[in-house]
Amino acid sequence: MTATMDEQEKGMITALVQFKLPQPVILDKAREMFSSTAPKYRDAHGLIRKYYILSEDGGTAGGVYLWKSRADAERMYTEDRKRFIVEKYGAEPTVQYFASPVIVDNLTGEILKDE
Repeated sequence: MTATMDEQEKGMITALVQFKLPQPVILDKAREMFSSTAPKYRDAHGLIRKYYILSEDGGTAGGVYLWKSRADAERMYTEDRKRFIVEKYGAEPTVQYFASPVIVDNLTGEILKDE
């Protein structure tokens, strides 16, 4: 059975944002770049958690975001946001959305469910 868009918009959403870097970067450089933008996400409406990601070859970067809803996620991924990524990292991002009906959090010991 396939979930409808309405059903997916009601629950938690994971957004995968990726972009190909103009030149590969090492982990220390990525940590420095990502740390400079991390504070901007502290009060993002509806953002539960963000993971910065870097491929093993250093050529692709991005983020994995857990949002309370698709509407919250879409407020973030505007044309201005895309421009910021292009200016900061030199590449156009892609965004994919995934329904996240159940989350296992071993840090807090919780299992979160959309209900």
